[in-house]
Amino acid sequence: MFVNEVNDIKIYNLSAGKSVPEWLTDRRKRSQLMKKVDSRRQIELIQDFDMPGVCTSIRMSPDQQFILATGTYKPRLKCFEVRNLSIKFERCFDSEVTTFEIISDDYSKLIFLQCDRYLEIHSAAGRHYRLRIPRFGRDMKYHQPSCDLFIVGTTKEIYRLNLERGQFLQSYESEASTLNACDASTEHGLLVVGSKEGTIEAWDPRCRTRCAVLDVAIKLPGAKAFPSISTLKFKNGLNMGVGTQSGHVLLYDIRSREPLSIKDHLNKLPIKRLAFNANHNAVYSLDDAMLKLWDESTGKQIAYIEARTTFNDFCTIPGTGLLFLAQEDVKMLTYYVPAMGTAPRWCSFLDNLTEEIESEVVEHVYDDYQFITQKELEELGLEHLIGSNLLKAYMHGYFIDVRLYNKAKAIVDPFAFERFRKEKVRQEIENERKPRLQLAGKLPNVNQELALKIIEEQSNPSSSKLRDNKQLPNLLEDNRFKVMFENSDYTIDKNAEEYKMLAPVLNRLEKSKLKEIKKRIEINRVAELQEEENEQSEEINNDEDLFGLDNDKDDSDSETASSDDEFNKEFTKEMKKVYKDVKKQKQQEQEEFEEHLNGSEEQQISDTKRRKELKMISLQSATEMNYINRGMMKAPLQDRILKEEAKNAQVQLVGRSLGNRQMKFDMRKPLSKIMKKREQQMKVHREERKKLIRPIKSLKLKKANYK
Repeated sequence: MFVNEVNDIKIYNLSAGKSVPEWLTDRRKRSQLMKKVDSRRQIELIQDFDMPGVCTSIRMSPDQQFILATGTYKPRLKCFEVRNLSIKFERCFDSEVTTFEIISDDYSKLIFLQCDRYLEIHSAAGRHYRLRIPRFGRDMKYHQPSCDLFIVGTTKEIYRLNLERGQFLQSYESEASTLNACDASTEHGLLVVGSKEGTIEAWDPRCRTRCAVLDVAIKLPGAKAFPSISTLKFKNGLNMGVGTQSGHVLLYDIRSREPLSIKDHLNKLPIKRLAFNANHNAVYSLDDAMLKLWDESTGKQIAYIEARTTFNDFCTIPGTGLLFLAQEDVKMLTYYVPAMGTAPRWCSFLDNLTEEIESEVVEHVYDDYQFITQKELEELGLEHLIGSNLLKAYMHGYFIDVRLYNKAKAIVDPFAFERFRKEKVRQEIENERKPRLQLAGKLPNVNQELALKIIEEQSNPSSSKLRDNKQLPNLLEDNRFKVMFENSDYTIDKNAEEYKMLAPVLNRLEKSKLKEIKKRIEINRVAELQEEENEQSEEINNDEDLFGLDNDKDDSDSETASSDDEFNKEFTKEMKKVYKDVKKQKQQEQEEFEEHLNGSEEQQISDTKRRKELKMISLQSATEMNYINRGMMKAPLQDRILKEEAKNAQVQLVGRSLGNRQMKFDMRKPLSKIMKKREQQMKVHREERKKLIRPIKSLKLKKANYK
């Protein structure tokens, strides 16, 4: 159960929480619900109170024992019995239901108007009869005294189906082109129909004639959409409510052509359904976006229920505060408003539950979302989410899910919570700690200059320019502005650009007042310091001796402008000077930023050059090492280790004592020396081979001659 408080009226949502898929077993449904934290407060008033797809209309039986709802998909009817708080039966149709009527006290006799021009009459056992009407229907109403069923739709005719005879009777012909809604009074039996042209026609079924025509559109000249009639509802024999396509609700006394009151929903959405609460003089009006509860006599709003998807229909239980809502979603909503009446007898336990929840924290509409500005969004690095469904644009910023906000905040500033905790602890300690120095009219710790200015204006009301000589409330005593003089986060920053631009305006205060303000601040500060050092010190007698105030400065500060013209000239000069200083500061910051960018570019270029040089050096050293490795691997071990290193060894003496010698070996040789040595080795090798090849050839020739 979740609670919303609107205008001090508590509205309990009994069907809050997410839906569980149908294909899960009962065991898995229960396990998933138990995993959710919200399931501890969730109440399932009626079991399986939902539809596979969408719920289109919902009604309560006249005996208040059965709830009937139609929806899709497949098109179906569900009947719930409140005595068992569960579903009683379910039936399916061939086409979707536009609206339906209950013509008995319970569920045993039902009539369904379908979107394919068919009427289906159902009994307790199921479908009894099915017939078709000439045109598409939009609304219907059963007239009990004559057993006639009146059907209106996309034609000027009002069809009459007599259920006692089982045949159509002669239709009523109206002057309108299309009829959208109809209703019949249960007291005197008057039939009223609403047209597309914004008129209401009243028909008397006893004489089958039109009694009167009421023009509603002429009463709404400022409506931006044409006020066609969308719904009609009788409160009693004399009062009637009218809903229009432009989002207006008009209350009429049928004896007068002037409306008693007009209520505008202010969202230009058509009114879908109306209901009355006679015990509390309230009206329920529904459109796509919300259900509004408002006072019938004054038109003042009592409470409202906002839609998360789209509302289709609703029904109330007379004399109670319980209501059901059909929406474009799987779940059918159940709301309980104790201010509109007590709970019904079959769910009287709701009154006890609401009393227990009184002490708990009331949740508001935007508790799960955090409002952030464009600047804060850039600081968190989430500007790429603009345009997605994770951000909801609102005024000059966005609403973001508080869980995503907390994660991003923790990544950007991981020590924010520690600082917040320390600040909270410090504030709690300061609140518990009593101040040592108790001064009459003690100044606050934050924004002392502003506080002194407010005290000065309150003490001299003649000097302050108040409208109509009315005394304004003291901001220091107002609880709404108390934090401004207690929390250091609200300290006025004089170095900020905004303050510098406003400084000439603030300096219009007389210099004598500024001098007095500074003097009082200094007196207060020194008195507190002295009291902390020595609690038993004597009281301050001479303020001027303590602070060393100069009389010459007082004389110079007390000088004021000779006339208003001179003061205005000085004021404009100050404004121009401040504007130039601010502009110059911005230019300097821009130049520093550009220099930083240029320096970073030059550094990047130098880094790339350095990388290229290092790469060339590494390649050259790699080639040299390859040559060295090839020559050394072919040489014998003695040449590689002893001879080669001994030639390159450098011996240095370190210190004066014996044995302090240091040897350095240079393993890297220039590439030219390595190549020369390699060529010499190859030359020696070729000469050796020539010496060996010549005797072998001579030996081969001797063998050939011998053969």
